[in-house]
Amino acid sequence: MEILTYRAFTTPDSNPHSGNLAGVVLDAETLSWEDMLSIAADLGHSETAFLTEITSTSARVRYFTPLDEIPFCGHATIASGVALSHRGAGPIVAFSTNAGEVLVEVEPDSATLTAVDTVIAPLSDELLDLLLAALRLSRDDLDPALPPAFVRGANPHPIVFVGPGVLASLDHDHEAVLELQIRNNWNGTVPVVHRGSPERFVSRNPFPRGGIREDSATGSAAAGLGAYLRAGGQLELPAVINIEQGAETGRPSLLAVEIPFEGRIRVTGTASAA
Repeated sequence: MEILTYRAFTTPDSNPHSGNLAGVVLDAETLSWEDMLSIAADLGHSETAFLTEITSTSARVRYFTPLDEIPFCGHATIASGVALSHRGAGPIVAFSTNAGEVLVEVEPDSATLTAVDTVIAPLSDELLDLLLAALRLSRDDLDPALPPAFVRGANPHPIVFVGPGVLASLDHDHEAVLELQIRNNWNGTVPVVHRGSPERFVSRNPFPRGGIREDSATGSAAAGLGAYLRAGGQLELPAVINIEQGAETGRPSLLAVEIPFEGRIRVTGTASAA
């Protein structure tokens, strides 16, 4: 067994603090559920991936926060893909996850995941009011061009879009967001997103359910954003958007999202050993 730590979704400026830290545990066959949770808690990253049944073209992958197992994690998938590339795997590795099969194109310094099918649904007014209160936001903070929605993909979660200047002062109620995540079985982060230009977005992602206040780079939420924009006709297709995230956590990150006319969304990021 090998325990590694990677920085995933690093920025192109070689900032040694960029990217979201992820644990990657290779050849984890001997570990129990309790062992995996203990290792994830000891590492202390938002998620750790545990890989078993590894071949040059496939692997079984499970994801743990310091608090529980979750179906999927984007940045730990990017990290795992790069780790497997260094073992000679690829160029495409099929990840068998609790959210379904995820194809990952792997290279020594980057990876691209193909997200599972994602459905976008409206967010009820009642739930939106509860969410805004937990985020300490008001309806006046919202971007009227991009209505809040619910994203049902690998990790179900709501998504909220805000106007200029709102992200800088975001200070969510940790316990209130956690209560909503548990009550509604939201496994993912809660993305609060600002659209800076048609193809540039900035996101902050509270993640109390993962045992942290805020996530630095969230690949599953990036795929959900791509699905949302396509479903709402919010951009010309095919398109590539960039998402900046993590500056407020001290770990600036960059995620690239490919949005085709139809079919699954693809998320790309660079990664390096931490």
